[in-house]
Amino acid sequence: MSNQQAASGNPIRWVPTLYLAEGLPFYAVALVAGLMYKSMGISNDQIARWTGLIGMAWVFKCLWSPFLEAAPSKKKLVVIFQAIGGITLGLVALSLQMSSYFAISIALFAVVAIASGTHDIAADGLYISTLEAKQQAAYAGWQGAFFNAAKFISLGGLVILAGHLEKQMSPNLAWGVIFALLAAMLLALSAYHVWALPDTRSDVQAGSTAEILQTLQDVIIDFLRKPGIWLAILFIILFRAGEAQIQTIGPLFLRELKEQGGLGLSTDQVGIVYGTAGTLTFLAGSILGGYFTSWLGLKKAMPWLIIAMNVPNLVFFYLSTQMPESMLVIGTALSLEMFGYGFGFVGLILFIMQVVAPGKYQTAHYALGTGVMQLGFVLFKTVSGDIQIALGYQHFFLFVLLCGLPSLILTRFLPLPDNGKRNEAPLATAPADAS
Repeated sequence: MSNQQAASGNPIRWVPTLYLAEGLPFYAVALVAGLMYKSMGISNDQIARWTGLIGMAWVFKCLWSPFLEAAPSKKKLVVIFQAIGGITLGLVALSLQMSSYFAISIALFAVVAIASGTHDIAADGLYISTLEAKQQAAYAGWQGAFFNAAKFISLGGLVILAGHLEKQMSPNLAWGVIFALLAAMLLALSAYHVWALPDTRSDVQAGSTAEILQTLQDVIIDFLRKPGIWLAILFIILFRAGEAQIQTIGPLFLRELKEQGGLGLSTDQVGIVYGTAGTLTFLAGSILGGYFTSWLGLKKAMPWLIIAMNVPNLVFFYLSTQMPESMLVIGTALSLEMFGYGFGFVGLILFIMQVVAPGKYQTAHYALGTGVMQLGFVLFKTVSGDIQIALGYQHFFLFVLLCGLPSLILTRFLPLPDNGKRNEAPLATAPADAS
């Protein structure tokens, strides 16, 4: 057994909790915050705009990743930024009791997002540097399972609890309890990881700031010089157009009063349909989408993946026109939408991995590709509230359907690998003397 393997101990004692800690602050900002603000009477455009802008932290985290790469101890970084996230979530809970809670909590959520994005870099670096390739593959499933377990806990547990608390106390106090619990969980995980995480030391020698900046510049220039990269970037951004808007406005539509065009569900009912059945069908869709793409090849599968991701959004148009009261009907409809989302999203990840990333800086270019992916989500999330208010819910959901067409059309012009061959059609880097 290598020293590296010995240092890692049994990965089962830290891999699941590491990725649970990665998911909790992400979902707190991306999903839970929006439902909280809706309960407090904040308008859809304000919710979408500010929670969308906060998401920029995950877009640009790759820009400071080189500075963390040379840190001698990834463990210390992980523990520190988990603690920062936990403390800041505790401050969010306190801020909700103030008269100017909205501005203060938004600023605190921005700190949570920056700490979370930085933590993601350190956590992934620890995972990669500690585990050998075979172990990385073996525990990859635990990564995804516990990252999504954070969504299950947040939407399926804490949002349901918030709904019950709202019936007994003011929304501000109820959600203060929820974010205090999130803070306690993240601080407990940080304390646990002081003991459980391996302290694998980095083999990378710390360079000067100038050297790090030069490497970052080389990575970005090499990325942008790939032939066809701008078409690929456009495709990545447009791929998430419908999803970003549905994932932002959908839960707000469910909570909206019936006289305002919504379904009028309570907070705990939204938690039940999105956090339980919705999360489980999303996971099922993700797994089946992977097998489907492996069987058909990315080139043939991609149009079907885009259709799968967008056509189920019709359920929201159905809900906005029929206004059903049955939780079984609503839950079934949303489960179909979440299944399609999970099934189709696989296509974007594989496009970045197999088409955009290959080359000299494969890992760094994958990080840049996922940053562009998050940028697409943030851009459409940020404006979704304004579009919904301008169009109304019914016309908004039809507009979202149309947003899936551009990415579907672009598949005819992209170099996509066929028959599951990973590097059959990557965007090769342009020669050094290319203009």
